[in-house]
Amino acid sequence: MKLYTYWRSSAAYRVRIALNLKNVTCDFEYIHLVKDGGEHKKSSYTSKNPQGLVPTLELDDGQILRQSLAIIDYIDQNFGPSQFLSEDPLTRAHIQAVAQIIACDIHPVNNLRILQYLSHEFNVEDDEKAQWYTHWVHQGFDAIEAMLAQKSNGKFCFGNQTSLADICLIPQVYNAKRFHMDMDRYPVISSINDHCMTLNAFYKASPEVQKDAI
Repeated sequence: MKLYTYWRSSAAYRVRIALNLKNVTCDFEYIHLVKDGGEHKKSSYTSKNPQGLVPTLELDDGQILRQSLAIIDYIDQNFGPSQFLSEDPLTRAHIQAVAQIIACDIHPVNNLRILQYLSHEFNVEDDEKAQWYTHWVHQGFDAIEAMLAQKSNGKFCFGNQTSLADICLIPQVYNAKRFHMDMDRYPVISSINDHCMTLNAFYKASPEVQKDAI
């Protein structure tokens, strides 16, 4: 298999974590989202992913998977026992809720193409973009912190093992720290992040240790 990835993409970061948790060997193809106007915009890549987004997973038989949560679900279902979603329906729903707050509410309004659009089309300054970014992360993290305060043991979002919620949360915390957000108001989220980053699967997936990190 081949994963098309970019070191700072939080969506690609999620998939790298999932691959590591399942001990799946995968080749990486690095797609730079900034260099030369963005390699993800070239026809050689959009022929594989018409959205021009990362990640993309190319299977050994040539089939193409897109969108991080769909890719993670494929990995979970096809490599070893399913472990990213609980068999308990209530816990499963809680896990999906946290994952979707991040993947559907926080990330879409804050990813690179949105920030670039704000700059290019509306001449938004960097400090204003930072305010935009932190506003939406705070809204999501405020809700997640309240949810996890009732459910988490401070090591993982739910239960005693990693789930889709942790896979989505840790990359979003990384991005929040990039924008110098005050994480003191999120003690449960911070505790989970600190614990997960001691685990090899999360560390090996982190942006700074990727071969394309600059």
